[in-house]
Amino acid sequence: MSPQENQENTADAGEYVIGTLTGAERQAFEARMQADASLQREVHAWQDRLLGLTARLTPVALPPQLWPRIAARLGAGPLFQAPTPEPAAANDPAWSGVRFWQLVSGLSMAAVVVMATVLVGQRQPEPTAVAQAAPRYLAVLQSPDKGGAGWVVETVASADVRPGEAAIRLVPLGPNEDIPEGKTMQFWTKPEGAKGPTSLGLVKPGQVVVVPVSQLPGLADKTLFELTLEPAGGSPYPKPSGPILYVGRAVRV
Repeated sequence: MSPQENQENTADAGEYVIGTLTGAERQAFEARMQADASLQREVHAWQDRLLGLTARLTPVALPPQLWPRIAARLGAGPLFQAPTPEPAAANDPAWSGVRFWQLVSGLSMAAVVVMATVLVGQRQPEPTAVAQAAPRYLAVLQSPDKGGAGWVVETVASADVRPGEAAIRLVPLGPNEDIPEGKTMQFWTKPEGAKGPTSLGLVKPGQVVVVPVSQLPGLADKTLFELTLEPAGGSPYPKPSGPILYVGRAVRV
C-alpha cells in the first residue's frame, strides 16, 4: 500500500469513528472494511484513542437549558439524559448503536462550532465585509500515533495577506514539537478528489503559518490537511516522503 493510500485510510477511519461520513460514504467504508484487515485496525485504533480521552474529562454540571439550545442549533430532536458509561473496548457493540452515533456526530459538530468560536474570538482581528462573506472552515489535526489534537487549521481574514483576502492559518495547540536533527515538518493539503497533495511549505515547531486561500488548490468540506516529518529542506518528491505527524479534514462552520 502506498503512503498516499495509508494517509487516506487514516483520515477515512477517523471520520468513520466520529460519525461525519454521509450514509452512502459510511456504507461504502463498511464494505471496504469487511475485506481489509488493515482498515479494521485503523478504525479500532481511532476508537481506542478517542474513548481513552473520556477518562481525562472532569464532569461539569451544565445549565439545564444548554442541551436544548445545542439540539435546536443542530436541528436535532430532544437529547436524552443517560448515565455516563465506562470506556468500552474498540470492538464493543456500543460503537454500532444508531443512537450512539447520532449523539457522537452531534457532539462532534458542537465541539467544532465551540472551538471555532473560541479560536476566532481570541485570535482573529476584526474581519472585513469580504472575509465575512467567504465560507469559513476548521480542521483539527490529530496525531495518528499518539492521539489527541496538536494543530488547528482555520480560515481567517489576516493582515499577513491583502486586505479582505481570506487565508488559512495553521496554529499549534500545545508545546513545541520535538523534531529530530536533520528533519523538518512540512504542511500539505489535498482537496477531495484531487490527484495528489500540494505542499504549503515547511513549518517550524510552534510556528503559526498563514497561507492565502488563493494559493490553495481548493478549500471545501473534507479538504485534507496534514503535517509530515521530512528531511531538512522538505520532501524530495511532490508528495510526502515521511510519516504523518498530524492529519485532519476541514469542516465548514
